[in-house]
Amino acid sequence: MTPERKQKLWSVLNKRQNDITVVLENVFDPHNISAVMRTCDAVGVQDVYVLNTKIARHKKWGTKSSSSAAKWLTVHQYDNAGECFSSLRKHYSTILTTHLSGDAVSLHTVDFTKSIALVFGNEHEGVSEEIRKYADGNFVIPQVGIIRSLNISVACAVTLYEAFRQKNIAGHYDKTHLGEMQIEKLVEEWGLDSV
Repeated sequence: MTPERKQKLWSVLNKRQNDITVVLENVFDPHNISAVMRTCDAVGVQDVYVLNTKIARHKKWGTKSSSSAAKWLTVHQYDNAGECFSSLRKHYSTILTTHLSGDAVSLHTVDFTKSIALVFGNEHEGVSEEIRKYADGNFVIPQVGIIRSLNISVACAVTLYEAFRQKNIAGHYDKTHLGEMQIEKLVEEWGLDSV
């Protein structure tokens, strides 16, 4: 590993955020999952949760759409919703789903500087009623067109870049957010300790 590569990886590691995550519920297309992972990597989201209660676990992600982003992320796979959300509650203070409902708030009113898990549903049905019961609320991305939904990877990207904007203004990227144990684990996984 070149010194420049090592420096780049340390820079990325120091900007990773431990107070925001994405949860993907029964997303069918592995390319959509990979596109979401690519965005997560781009804005410093380290942990991604993949919940498959109605479909089989994905064996791999779409490599063309992810540019190997999964290699740099910590992906948690669950096939039990209760276990998944129990784990989320231990790490994040608020869980919001993307769901068009009367009580949904605009994306732009969500405070992304606080600990938060964002749940995105599958391509056909969105977030299921079962999963919405685990959440603290819903948010929507404001739109003025006839079609009132976006592709999951686009919706996730729009949401995460709003989070990035807020967190950047608040100085979240100016200091390391990961805990010492998590950093040690990632240093080993990324091969930084072998230099």
